[in-house]
Amino acid sequence: MDKLLYGAAYYEEYLPYGRLQQDVGMMKAAGINVVRIAESTWSTCEPQDGVFDFSHVVRVIDAMEEAGIGVIIGTPTYAVPAWMVKKHPEILAETKAGRNLYGPRQNMDITNPDYLFYAERAIRKLMECTAHRKGVIGFQLDNETKSYGTSGKNVQKAFVAYLKKEFGGSLEEINRKFGLDYWSNRINSWEEFPDIRGTINGSLGAQFQKFQRKLVTEFLSWQAGIVREYKREGQFITHNFDFEWRGHSYGVQPEVDQFKAAKCMDIAGADIYHPSQDSLTGEEIAFGGDLIRSVKGGNYLIMETQAQGFPGWTPYKGQLRLQAYSHIASGANSVMYWHWHSLHNAVETYWKGLLSHDFAENEAYLEAKCIGAEFHAVGSHLVNLKKQNKVAILVSNESLTALEWFPVDADPANPGKIKYNDIVRWVYNSLYRMNVECDFLSPESEGFENYALILVPALYAAPEPLLRRLNAYVAQGGHLFVTFKSAFADEYVKVSHHVQPAILGECLGVEYHQFAFPKEVRLKSDYYQGMDGPVHTFMELLVPKGAKALASYCHQSWGGYAAVTRNHYGKGTATYLGCMLDGAMLSLILEDVLDGAGISRIDERFPVIVRKGKNGLGKEVVFYLNYSGTAQRAVWHGEEATDLLSGDRVGHGEEVLIEPWGLRMIEA
Repeated sequence: MDKLLYGAAYYEEYLPYGRLQQDVGMMKAAGINVVRIAESTWSTCEPQDGVFDFSHVVRVIDAMEEAGIGVIIGTPTYAVPAWMVKKHPEILAETKAGRNLYGPRQNMDITNPDYLFYAERAIRKLMECTAHRKGVIGFQLDNETKSYGTSGKNVQKAFVAYLKKEFGGSLEEINRKFGLDYWSNRINSWEEFPDIRGTINGSLGAQFQKFQRKLVTEFLSWQAGIVREYKREGQFITHNFDFEWRGHSYGVQPEVDQFKAAKCMDIAGADIYHPSQDSLTGEEIAFGGDLIRSVKGGNYLIMETQAQGFPGWTPYKGQLRLQAYSHIASGANSVMYWHWHSLHNAVETYWKGLLSHDFAENEAYLEAKCIGAEFHAVGSHLVNLKKQNKVAILVSNESLTALEWFPVDADPANPGKIKYNDIVRWVYNSLYRMNVECDFLSPESEGFENYALILVPALYAAPEPLLRRLNAYVAQGGHLFVTFKSAFADEYVKVSHHVQPAILGECLGVEYHQFAFPKEVRLKSDYYQGMDGPVHTFMELLVPKGAKALASYCHQSWGGYAAVTRNHYGKGTATYLGCMLDGAMLSLILEDVLDGAGISRIDERFPVIVRKGKNGLGKEVVFYLNYSGTAQRAVWHGEEATDLLSGDRVGHGEEVLIEPWGLRMIEA
């Protein structure tokens, strides 16, 4: 990018009256330089089969071109028109719950040939209308794409073909690896392959979910191929990835392998939403940004984030600005709001945009004007920020899926409370609050050796080559931190018949034969200062086999077992945590792991968040972000530097004051 993109989704076709020029004027005044259009209104663009009307798209492009505002075109394929469903009702996905009904978005079968025919035709017509326009800077494929649980006959037929290819046509191999003899689930001929929606076999079910993720990768790649036929040099292709949703963006997306899906794009994009007001911590912004930055190993776009959002998210003064710079601090090259104006009808009426329902200036808009002016003034120092992190977290869609089938806390009294993403965020949040920046790795990622420390939360299902790669990483001098529920099953969710943790126990120097749900269990340690707190949710009874016990359980029956161990293996070390603890105790353990890996740390802690990046001028920019309603102070430890916004000089050892919900940016 040659500049930071600052903008919003804009839907002129939703407005209660014509106000395009007024909106353009307000956008220009706010420093907005990009809008995203067209992805939500297929039925407006094609009101009848084969009858196209892109007049609203052209009208917006014309106005934006004249104003010098760039346009990102979204392919409108995630919400199908009523005429299409009337003509081809089988376009609606068939899921576990039966056939979907018309009304919601993302209710279709993304593999249905009729749907794909109409989708391709609409994309091509839209591209013919827009790709040549000078104001169009890029294209967004679909919208937060997933498989939507599609599992009708055509999908199941394709799944059987996939299994035949994966297993060389051997049903016997599938029966053996998936354990299908259990409860008479054995399949003895391909012709009798059962409806996968009824399976109780976690191995077969997880494999089907992996196949559904593959469908998403193929669908986005198919769209990218069409768009590439039309796009000009300099125009980009992106997609707005989202995350596991818990009322806001939370964790690794269960339905998409984002590392694989991103390969068809020029630049990855993300939609990140988060709690606000007193609950604003920046954790979701940082987590989502670090993950999406990692899927392609570079800068990314924020395609959607909240301006006002729900009434419970209406930002305090300063928070909109703090949020914007938090995205940039993670390596984003854009901040785009969903959306420009609030809606007056439909299901998202009260998800408010930058403008409220009255279209008048408000506190959010006025703060956006401040952000836009600052981006214009110092954006050249913030665009294309690069990071060189020495810490990475390994995440796995396969482990996420497997732990949905076999929850960590499968206690009949309270099953499934703790999920894979809870463990990932537990580890990530601890690093974040200590101001340790990190990247993310997938099981297929290369370059493990580029990191001094790799953290592995709950790698439940993993192929043997991956576990041996981790062993080799440690032997060659890397440092590994592994949590409970790792190296327990293979990639087919078949539990290892070897002593746990399988294969990885070689570098960990530990084994266990039993695990339990802790009741009145605490930790004790002579190694960690102040380590005294309860164990909760899950515990493994660890037996060191060469490793040193750093902490053990304080309990009448479990007192002889280790809870935390460390092993020296080759040139590196491997630390294993066999239980779940509160955040304070996890931080004690991680601080020690970081020290052992030679990762330098700073004194500042949450609510002061410090993030860094090197800009195109070859200078390091350090962000001090204050996630609290009280003023905070930090100390600048570098050589004399410049505050990017005020222009003031900052000397070594000088105290930096950060206003409530405010920030400082220092260029070294």
